[in-house]
Amino acid sequence: MSETLSRRGVLGAGALVVAFSLGPRALAQEGGAAPKPVAPGLPGSLKTTPMLDAWIRVDADGITVFTGKAELGQGIKTALIQVAAEDLDVAPAAIRLVTADTGRTPNEGITAGSHSMQDSGAAILNAAANVRMLLAEAAAQKLGVAPDALATTGDGGFKAPDGRTVRYADLAAGLSLHVAARADAPHRPLGARRTLGHDLPRVDIPAKLTGGVAYVHDLRLPGMLHARVVRGPSVGTELKALDEAAALAMPGVVKLVRNGRFAAVVAEREWTAVQALQRLQQAGWRRPGPPLPAGDPLASLNGPSQDEVIQDVGAGAAAGVRTVQARYSRPWLMHGAIGPSCAVAHFQDGQLTVWTHTQGVFPLRGAIAQLVKLASDKVRCIHMEGAGCYGHNGADDVAGDAALAAMALPGRPIRLQWMREQEHGWEPLGCTQAAQIRASLDAAGHIASWRFEVWSHSHNGRPVTAGGLLAGLEVDPPFAPQIPRPIPMPEGGGDRNGVAIYAFPQARAVSHFIEKAPLRASALRSLGAHLNVFAIESFMDECAKAAGADPVAFRLAHLTDERAKAVIALCAEQFGWASRRLSDGRRGTGFAFARYKNLASYCAVALEVEVEHETGQVSVRRVVSAIDAGDVVNPDGLKNQIEGGIVQALSWSGLEAVTFDADHRTSFDWSAYPVARFRDVPGSVQVHVLNRPGTPFLGAGEAAQGPAGAALANAVADATGVRLRDLPLSPERVKAAIGI
Repeated sequence: MSETLSRRGVLGAGALVVAFSLGPRALAQEGGAAPKPVAPGLPGSLKTTPMLDAWIRVDADGITVFTGKAELGQGIKTALIQVAAEDLDVAPAAIRLVTADTGRTPNEGITAGSHSMQDSGAAILNAAANVRMLLAEAAAQKLGVAPDALATTGDGGFKAPDGRTVRYADLAAGLSLHVAARADAPHRPLGARRTLGHDLPRVDIPAKLTGGVAYVHDLRLPGMLHARVVRGPSVGTELKALDEAAALAMPGVVKLVRNGRFAAVVAEREWTAVQALQRLQQAGWRRPGPPLPAGDPLASLNGPSQDEVIQDVGAGAAAGVRTVQARYSRPWLMHGAIGPSCAVAHFQDGQLTVWTHTQGVFPLRGAIAQLVKLASDKVRCIHMEGAGCYGHNGADDVAGDAALAAMALPGRPIRLQWMREQEHGWEPLGCTQAAQIRASLDAAGHIASWRFEVWSHSHNGRPVTAGGLLAGLEVDPPFAPQIPRPIPMPEGGGDRNGVAIYAFPQARAVSHFIEKAPLRASALRSLGAHLNVFAIESFMDECAKAAGADPVAFRLAHLTDERAKAVIALCAEQFGWASRRLSDGRRGTGFAFARYKNLASYCAVALEVEVEHETGQVSVRRVVSAIDAGDVVNPDGLKNQIEGGIVQALSWSGLEAVTFDADHRTSFDWSAYPVARFRDVPGSVQVHVLNRPGTPFLGAGEAAQGPAGAALANAVADATGVRLRDLPLSPERVKAAIGI
């Protein structure tokens, strides 16, 4: 639209805001990234999708808001409803929110990296301000007053000084929102806020608590069939010759879908599909490829690497009087989704629709379209929640499986769910990593020079082509597998948070990306930040001990970021760090801090543990955290994220590790892959929010994982006097370390 066309002139368009358009750039994006910016001056995802009707529709039925981000259990539905309601000045209940649907919503790439509020939240907040401004101009024209003389009624209307009112819905018939957003649209005053900064019960919780339709697993469509995919026990294995006749002879079995090595059994009832799968699995399995490096989870980190200097500040090596160095590691980790991955697919009249809990409906659409040989506009991916999502689990793969099954049975919806052992055996893992740190301390006990190195496989295996799906490697002919690539800084992958936030006179950091991995690897919540923050913050404690300094004071002495200092101070104060209980050989305290990706939320964690010497069991007695996420939309929702991140990180750091032998993964269920149970939850968790209204939203969904893991390690070291540097800090390792 021409920049010379006045906004009042737009009012004459006469059409309702219904012509939803993604625009050619959005439709062209089939990869893992969001579209390239076309309006770089706008906030968040408005940069790539600037037209207002892509985000908000106002009509006689009310207000509909669209987001390309997906609800993953992080409460983003509730937060985005609050954002829209605030600047439109309506009750949250008046907002209908449509999430991640390739047929209806903007292309915002993948819901990952704690970007939802930074991208979609910022876009919707600005779009809502723009829409309210346009509605005010329309109301002013209708009522014959100046726009600034109007006040919103709080329930979807405007009121003139003389008491006359007009509804948004009445204005919509003569208003088009197919105009580009303006960056300077005025927001409602901070002091007048009614929804932002206030707790609002999460809109996704009631169905989950009452057994309603909450997950894609719950979806039931007329005429729906049930399917199970037929595979070996884990990645790298395959079943031997299948007894198709025996499976097809079972009552209720409809079809055995075959394409190359891909196989899926389809039945009228789910239990029949499971029984048929069990019959087919009796053929046994084999591993056609090379054996796995059993015994040492870090062995693969010795391979050839692509090296990149990610930090290099200060000239030459600064002088020091003492050198401290250490190496830290973590094993392969599993997502361990509580509900095995599931998808529903329906092919009818040349159109394939897939209901999926993927984190990226647009990239997945491109991969599935290639897999089933359809044009992208003939494939629609609609997001529904899955029961457990912390990165790239099996959601995309199971959607590809369901799509292939549906293409073989046109007209019948196909629900395909993995078995528990398939989820554990085939999902992409968070990869093993190692970090080496060396620092020199000067005579005053400050860090004079810093050397950091991290070794890691890929954290980015999300499908952007059919070769990124398991089924894409099994069909005949198979698609070329995706080549893993490092994620560039400042976001980073294995090197995420590998640049310490502290101000050192001289610092150098190097990332070693190792493409070839023995196990399937991809994104796990926080990516490399979990290991890197664990390493850096453990090492800061080791340096503080070498300098004879208090760990909190030592951190503050190396910081120049005032917001970082404020979060550390708040956490230490609320924990009672200055008057904390001193270690008695069994109890200890630990502290850690990080700014996620050095550009998102600031988070500090302090905790107290008790170590049982006889068993090595570590019990977390209490946890206190402080968080600065910028402008806080829903304080309770933010606390939920930090609390959940803390519990998850304690499970990763204290219990979890994928096991495997030379042939296959051996972690097939919860007995072989332990996760935190209710008995392992901390005695108390307090989260203190440092709100900064009017500042940019900062991603918080992955802010706690690194600090919580490091704080645990520091507390165990404080309690026992022994430093453990290899995760997990399992009871067996703790007992061995303390020598009892």
